[in-house]
Amino acid sequence: MLKITKVQRDSLGKLLGLEVGDEIIAFDGFACEDELDYLYYCEASQFTMTVRDKRRNRDATITVRKEEGEDLGLEFENNTAIRTCHNRCVFCFVDQMPKGMRESLYVKDDDYGMSFSCGNFVTLTNLSDEGLERIVRLKLSPLYVSVHTMNPALRVKLLRNRFAGKIVDQIDRLAKGGIEIHCQAVLVPGENDGEELAYTARKLFSYYPAVRDLACVPTGITKYREGLYPISDVDKEYSEKLLDLVDELNEEFGVNFLLPADEYFVKAERPFKQAEFYGEFEQIENGIGMTAKFLSEAYAALAELPENMTLDEKKKSLIISGVSAEKINRALAEKCCEAIGGLEADVLPVVNEFFGSTVTCTGLLTGKNILAAVEGYKKSGGAFDEIVLPANTLKEFEDVFLCGMTLRQLKKKLKFDNIRINRDGGYGLVDILSTIE
Repeated sequence: MLKITKVQRDSLGKLLGLEVGDEIIAFDGFACEDELDYLYYCEASQFTMTVRDKRRNRDATITVRKEEGEDLGLEFENNTAIRTCHNRCVFCFVDQMPKGMRESLYVKDDDYGMSFSCGNFVTLTNLSDEGLERIVRLKLSPLYVSVHTMNPALRVKLLRNRFAGKIVDQIDRLAKGGIEIHCQAVLVPGENDGEELAYTARKLFSYYPAVRDLACVPTGITKYREGLYPISDVDKEYSEKLLDLVDELNEEFGVNFLLPADEYFVKAERPFKQAEFYGEFEQIENGIGMTAKFLSEAYAALAELPENMTLDEKKKSLIISGVSAEKINRALAEKCCEAIGGLEADVLPVVNEFFGSTVTCTGLLTGKNILAAVEGYKKSGGAFDEIVLPANTLKEFEDVFLCGMTLRQLKKKLKFDNIRINRDGGYGLVDILSTIE
């Protein structure tokens, strides 16, 4: 149900006689759940809409004829309740977080609407048959699905949900219903890797191109795993075997269907794939291909720099980095300094004391981590004119770190104001450096 809060003047909704307070309860006889229904039918040229007029205590079904894509000019009361996770996954990252962080970080969403609109991964274990039919009917495509394994019994074990084994039928119905699916498998060593991963990949590839790809992601392990399912961290040997298996399967399939997380290349000490390997980077928000894209853009920007480029004033930048990105950032920083006169840059790898040293990506650094690292750098004699801070360490649209510290508080504690976020722009390559995961 959608309760109308505004009807735009001279809109089609106004011409249809809709008023503030009316409630849309169905489209084409299907119950209206949320604004996804409205957005879908706005793309159609003809449909019926059942409206409840509470003032007159009556329902009316209206036939709507319009141009495809024409909006009705309506706004609604927010009625969207996020579908939450019903699983107790053995690898759940939320279960490994300390107390006292932002409240929103503890919400376990598992909402197919957010998967369609925002690219969030969902397990589908909370999905009814009616929900599955709605996805197909409304063409909510693409979806991002946390498959993990196509072995039903193993999936039940890993997700600790008796409904998790339905994934085989769900993927089948979605793919045959024309829904494009991007999949991921969070790999638990000794469980859903090796031959199990090969089985899952072959099963999913049988639906290609409806199932577009399968991301292989390591389990994120923090220092807060006491009492949880025992999971070992991956090392060089493990990562080498995983990357070899990925290459073998992709060669078998004839396309780059399996997409390994960047972390495996770091652990295996192997060169990253070229940007072309990742196609349109559909899984970049999952940490897949971020380094390749970063390097491609950085070297392209380097190539476009004018010869003998020199800054008006000499400047030393201190670039904040996660441990896993240190070597890449340092090598590129050196090239930037060679290409730009007057630029000096140093890379500060920040150990994640907050979550534990096993967490090495830049995006999970906290303000407390960064504060301690910069103060240590200064005590060791390090000097700088500015700090370049990766934007992915901060909340989107708000300058707050995961630990709750604000950017303003960080500046105050450091007694240093010249902290530049990469999104602010600047003199070139150093900004690009801080975008890496």
